[in-house]
Amino acid sequence: MSSSPSSSENVVVQKYDRCLADLLVKGGVGFGVGVVASVILFRRRTWPISLSTGFGLGAAYADCDRSFNPARIQGTRILSQASSKESA
Repeated sequence: MSSSPSSSENVVVQKYDRCLADLLVKGGVGFGVGVVASVILFRRRTWPISLSTGFGLGAAYADCDRSFNPARIQGTRILSQASSKESA
């Protein structure tokens, strides 16, 4: 690993890569859980597969949204430059 600072393009690309990997993992886990639930509990209906895959994709989207927009993280407060200078 080099200690040189990353360009902003590299930071964005890394975030997109993490989001895509998270989307594939959570979507795959949701799909797997849906298949198991469909076979065991719901007599091979397709709606549990769609529902659980949608839950996984929605969770991945929410995580990606938080990584690109830190203001959406609960409990954080964004201070302007003027208010941070006044409090210091």
